[in-house]
Amino acid sequence: MEDAGIRVPRQGAARTPEEAVVIAERLGGQDWVVKAQILAGGRGKGTFDNGFKGGVHIVNGVPADVGALAQKMLGHNLITKQSGALGRPVDCVAVTERFYIRRETYFAIAMDRASNGPVVVASASGGMDIEAVAEETPDAIIRIPVDINKGISKQQCEAIADKLGFVGKNRAQAVDQFKRLYDLFIARDATLLEINPLVETSQGDVLCLDAKLNFDDNALFRHKDLDALRDWSQEDPREVAAAKYDLNYIGLDGTIACLVNGAGLAMATMDMIKLKGGEPANFLDVGGSANEKQVTEAFKILNGDPHVSAILVNIFGGIMRCDVIASGIINAAKELNLQKPLIVRLQGTNVTRAKELIDSCGLRIIPADDLDQAADTAVKIAKIREMAAEANLSVSFELPL
Repeated sequence: MEDAGIRVPRQGAARTPEEAVVIAERLGGQDWVVKAQILAGGRGKGTFDNGFKGGVHIVNGVPADVGALAQKMLGHNLITKQSGALGRPVDCVAVTERFYIRRETYFAIAMDRASNGPVVVASASGGMDIEAVAEETPDAIIRIPVDINKGISKQQCEAIADKLGFVGKNRAQAVDQFKRLYDLFIARDATLLEINPLVETSQGDVLCLDAKLNFDDNALFRHKDLDALRDWSQEDPREVAAAKYDLNYIGLDGTIACLVNGAGLAMATMDMIKLKGGEPANFLDVGGSANEKQVTEAFKILNGDPHVSAILVNIFGGIMRCDVIASGIINAAKELNLQKPLIVRLQGTNVTRAKELIDSCGLRIIPADDLDQAADTAVKIAKIREMAAEANLSVSFELPL
């Protein structure tokens, strides 16, 4: 952002308390801000797994105090409303100079399907509780669609500055920053650029004090420098494993794992599980060109999830052949010695051959003729296993005959 001419605080990233002290000494003064760096929002109100509260702290004192605070954060998980129950590991903290703030505002740019392009979302009421502002006083949020072919105009930037209450010199600064932020958003193939807060300081400057940026994964080949910065420790290990084999996987908190071909069918499968009273453990689209190796790796991910009580396979063979999926299922079940109940619904290309392979493989795979039946079966089995686990009882759905 600084390279793009966007006004940000002087700062540095520290991975040890000692590095945090060095950064504080370089910045000078006796006021600093220390921020835990994780890929989740709500850090300020978060709690660490060691009981320490707050992922953003102001330090007033000497550089050694910055190091002592960093010590409480580094190496621990920070749990926020966006991080999940286990939180995210804090391997890095940002140490920045502190500014005395006169006023906080909110500014963001996001790709918006309804607008067929970028939309600016802004509010004169910025800060940590912007979600509460959006919920309680939605009229305080302004939305300005931008023609992606023309880009953001000076008039639009001026209108945003006026609505956010910038005047005089600060209005000119805000207009300039809005244009630079939009240009960065487009140049870097971002899907979200969020500045919260965008502030006026007591010295009369406009600064971006905190930022969140999301990028289009499909465009990262154009941004090798960004891809090299990716911190895999911040991502779900299941999703990391899936990415290695080009599997479209998103981990969830349910107990019924899904393996489906096609994003729409995957969503429908998850909806059907919910309709039947269950909770999906994931979204997993193996796509239309998956091979046996990818199917096997997908099963490794599903089988390795300790929360999964049953696995539901729902394949409609179009480009993807049912017999290829069947072979992958059989090989995975044998290789992994799969013990979790496996419900399989196959329809489409080469489905007869696929059913023959499953029938003759010597594995106890529960067949289903349609999605309704498959989801109903998966939910019932999952609930039986969950109740048995709560009562410390053993229920066997072992696959080998």
